Amino acid sequence: MDLSLQKKLASEILKCSYKRVIFNPERLQDISAAITKEDIRRLIDEGAIIKLQKKGVSRARAKKIHAQKKKARRIGPGSKKGKRSARIGGEKRAWINKVRSQRRYISELKEKGLITKETYKKIYAQISGGFFRSRKHIQIYLQDSGLFIKKEQ
Repeated sequence: MDLSLQKKLASEILKCSYKRVIFNPERLQDISAAITKEDIRRLIDEGAIIKLQKKGVSRARAKKIHAQKKKARRIGPGSKKGKRSARIGGEKRAWINKVRSQRRYISELKEKGLITKETYKKIYAQISGGFFRSRKHIQIYLQDSGLFIKKEQ
């Protein structure tokens, strides 16, 4: 028996695809007799015609991965895309971090009295010019140049 009309009417009433409309196999006689929308509505109320639930995408795997990432897993070299500077936030961000660190270092030296005000100004200008690679480079430069103030004991 052809129930395509009933399926079409039921899908219109249930506002879903005809693929999601399921007929109760025990009530097929009643369903084949139903030819109006009112008949179909009555069968839906009686439970002879059912609308299947939509299939959703499970978040279980995504939740598991997120939990692992919160524990700092899955961060090996195979997971990394882009240069180190890109992961920091770009070349500019890397430069800002480096310069701030170097400026903080020389201000600490000045506060402790290990370098003079003049040396501080000179080094500050060199930092702005990109002369030093790192804080360690500043330290080596100051030692080689003999710019550290010797503390008397």
